[in-house]
Amino acid sequence: MDSSKSTGETAINIPAESNSTKHKTAAAAAYTATTKAVPHPQAGWKRGVSIFDFILRICALVAALAATATMGTTDQTLPFFTQFFQFQASYDDLPTFTFFVVANAIASGYLVLSMPFSIVAIVRPHAAGVRLLLLILDTVVMAFTTAAAAAAAAIVYLAHNGNANTNWFAICQQFNDFCQRVSGAVVASFIAAVIFIFLVLLSAVALRRH
Repeated sequence: MDSSKSTGETAINIPAESNSTKHKTAAAAAYTATTKAVPHPQAGWKRGVSIFDFILRICALVAALAATATMGTTDQTLPFFTQFFQFQASYDDLPTFTFFVVANAIASGYLVLSMPFSIVAIVRPHAAGVRLLLLILDTVVMAFTTAAAAAAAAIVYLAHNGNANTNWFAICQQFNDFCQRVSGAVVASFIAAVIFIFLVLLSAVALRRH
C-alpha cells in the first residue's frame, strides 16, 4: 500500500513572494524614510522670521533705553539767576515727561524679558503658543510706548512754539540744551514704537501661516 495514501496528509504549496511585491514594499519604505528626513517646507521661512524678530527686539531695546536715559538725565540750569529765583528746567518738573521715562523703562524691561521667548521661537519655529504670547504682550507695550511718546511730543511742541491763547511761552530759546535732549528722547521712543508695530505684524503673519 502507498504510504502517502495511508497517512492522508495533503501538501499545501505556499507561493513565494513575487518580485513586484518586494519592489512595492521597498519603495513605500524609502518614501516614508524620505518624508521623515525632509524638514517641513515652512520651517526655514518661520525660522528666518524668528531671527528677524530677535534682531528687531535688540533694536527696539536700544531705542527704548536711549529714550529712557536721555530723558531721565535731562536737566539744565541757566547761568544767570537772582537772589530769589534760579532758572532751571528738569524732566521731572512735568508729569508727562516722568510718565515718558517710566513707560520707556517698562518697555526696555519687557524687551529684555521677551528675548528668551524669541530664542525659543527660533529653536521651535512651529511653536504657536510662544508667538501668540509675544503678539499679545507686544501689542500692549506698543500702545503704552506710543501713548508716552505722543504725550511727550505735545509738550515738546509747546516748548518749541508756545501757545499764546493759554499764555504758554516757548522756553526753548532759553533752555536750548534741554529742548534738544527731550526732542531726541521723543524721537527714540517713536522709533521703538514703530519697531513694536513691525514685531506685532511679524507675529501675526507667522501665526496666519500656521
